[in-house]
Amino acid sequence: MDRIGETVLDAIEANAELSYGGTDPGVVFLFGDIPQQIRDFAKKAEQRIVKMDEALGLVKRFDAEAVGFKKGRGIIGGLAAIGEDLNGDHTFELITYRMPENLGEPRRVQASSVKTMDTNSPLTFSNIDPETGRILITPRGPDPILYGVRGENPEAVKQAHEMILREEPIERWMMFRTNQGTDAHLRNVSAVKEIQPYNPVVAQGLVSKEPRVIQGGHVIFAVKDETGEVDCAAYEPTGSLCKASRKLMVGDIVKVFGGVRTSSSQHQLTINLEKLRVLKLAPKTSFVNPVCPECGKRMKSMGKNKGFRCDKCGFRSSQMKKQEIDEDRGLEKGLYITSPRSQRHLTKPHCRYGREKTGEPKEMIENWHYP
Repeated sequence: MDRIGETVLDAIEANAELSYGGTDPGVVFLFGDIPQQIRDFAKKAEQRIVKMDEALGLVKRFDAEAVGFKKGRGIIGGLAAIGEDLNGDHTFELITYRMPENLGEPRRVQASSVKTMDTNSPLTFSNIDPETGRILITPRGPDPILYGVRGENPEAVKQAHEMILREEPIERWMMFRTNQGTDAHLRNVSAVKEIQPYNPVVAQGLVSKEPRVIQGGHVIFAVKDETGEVDCAAYEPTGSLCKASRKLMVGDIVKVFGGVRTSSSQHQLTINLEKLRVLKLAPKTSFVNPVCPECGKRMKSMGKNKGFRCDKCGFRSSQMKKQEIDEDRGLEKGLYITSPRSQRHLTKPHCRYGREKTGEPKEMIENWHYP
């Protein structure tokens, strides 16, 4: 155990870019069974704000060991990683790592091979953004990852990895069991008044303010229940979600999903939408002139309270009235999700609904890492 600890700390010291602001690594060692309190901490860390004091208190209480570098904020994530056993819904990711000499250089992955892989790998997800064609498996920053393929099982991500053509060598690859694509960060609230800043939520209510489009093409509307009202924002890069939000009307019943932005002098508490489920559409009606009973042509008004006449056949009536009709809203009931290019890692995409898992895998796949 001492050797394990020394190896981990040596690796952090050798590889962490400690000169970068915000790089505050931490590591936690826990021997034995995982207490329920640490499991609860993991779920809280996924869904809410947690403080360092809370993490350190649990470390001390259960005789774990924690080492932090600089501010040591990584201790929070380390303890949460221990507590998240992924025995509920989970997915897998195969991550490839670059050769050190290529770090910071443009990634050389053949885009056409990624598109072929995506077409032939139905159990993988979030490989390509369908609206723009953008490749999503390659990061954009200076980190050491070349690409990561996410999917439902180890075999699927490994087969997908083997289809990708690289124009640069990889140092190694490794497969992980993860909570990506599971909506693990979202927490159901029973009332609008329970919504708190920074806590991703799922809330249901009645659309109470007509959607308005602000600069940049973003859409703002409001949802309320008997306990309160909250703004919802669908940002332009969310694609189909933003377009669906524009078509909402006061009186629609919806369920909204997303992180919560704190209020300010410019705006009230706001849910930054990741998903929108339209549960019930309010009727949209309009009034049109009646149809002529003689020839079927739409009639014209003869003036206020004077009735209608038909220009085609000459039929007149002072008794007929405008007809009320239901307009097509151009919006269907159902689930709308932000475009893959705008999704958080934890956001569950359409293709994962119905694929949720319970329990941990029965056995490890052979050759889950290289070398």
